Amino acid sequence: MAWVEQRGTSFRVRYRKTDGSVGTDSSHPTRKTAEIRCKQVDVDLALDTFLDPALGRITLAEWVDIWRPGHEAGHAKWAAYDSHLRIHILPAFGDTPLTKITRQHIKVFVKQLKSKLADSSVASVMSLLSLLMREAVHDRRIGYNPCTGVKVVTRRPPERPHATTRQVNTIADNIHRRADQILVITAAYTGMRWGELAGLARTNTHLGTGLIRVHPDVGALHEVAGNLYLGPPKTTTSARDIPLPPFLITLLQEVLDSHDHQQVFCGARGAFLRRSSMSRRVFRPAVDGTKTTPPVIPGMHFHDLRHTHKTWLIEDDIPEVAQAERLGHRIPGVRGIYSHVTPAMRQRIVNALHQRWQSTQPPVPDQLAVVRALRPAA
Repeated sequence: MAWVEQRGTSFRVRYRKTDGSVGTDSSHPTRKTAEIRCKQVDVDLALDTFLDPALGRITLAEWVDIWRPGHEAGHAKWAAYDSHLRIHILPAFGDTPLTKITRQHIKVFVKQLKSKLADSSVASVMSLLSLLMREAVHDRRIGYNPCTGVKVVTRRPPERPHATTRQVNTIADNIHRRADQILVITAAYTGMRWGELAGLARTNTHLGTGLIRVHPDVGALHEVAGNLYLGPPKTTTSARDIPLPPFLITLLQEVLDSHDHQQVFCGARGAFLRRSSMSRRVFRPAVDGTKTTPPVIPGMHFHDLRHTHKTWLIEDDIPEVAQAERLGHRIPGVRGIYSHVTPAMRQRIVNALHQRWQSTQPPVPDQLAVVRALRPAA
């Protein structure tokens, strides 16, 4: 049971912990308010809902040090976490006790972030802060998460562009290096992410059976703090087999025959490709235009080729479940449980993509007609 003790002119509520020691819950100016709180403590102790105030008096920086060892995340995610903590979260709340971080503090923090960051960056920072506070709630250090319900994104992001089949060809034609041309075409006709393409190994390119395999353990190239390494793709669902249309098998074989390095798409000496370098030197000039080439789709990102692939699948009336499998997505809820992809669906995708490619290629001349045209008149 809890009890009230007078200490000078104030009254404090005391209680006995499970280890036998005595803790202080709160201090009050009058005995009456202390006795009311004392009854509340007794009820909370009986219902096992009591929160030890001492546990919530630690600072957010101290809580981060407690939380960090038990949290599981990949290298890239930890790099983002550390950046958010160092630049934004700890400078604002690092010295503040958990119990003193209020909803109003959070709203002001979000407003300050929005004045200097894009909405997506603000959302990323707030996702981590909310995670930290939610974990503190589960650890019974605070009673509620002050981040809950605070709006971060108030504007709808602009719709990302997508390309037609002919625009993809034009973008590829604007690129000088043949392997980079085929990289862009492969991105548009498979919907693979940058990391999956840059991390694609020769051993996972099964052209004999007409598919690319995104390996569950080393299927994507990651970059953390400037260091490149192979690791798992974005999600477990992203590990998948991607059937290839016939024309793309031919193009990928051309790339493989041009070098003997482990990665299909790589630098001249087999080095990993860097996203920033590829964007700045190759892709941006190809889509934005140069002094000698007109723009195709100004502002387009490499990832928009994945949006392009999704759009093509929709245009070709491919079932949603087959679209999701090809892109490495998971359909949530009952629709995902009761939907299944058949070999016929996969073949339908391959046929549609090959037909798209063929529709943009110059017609193959009739060989007999050519011979007749070249034959001198009698």
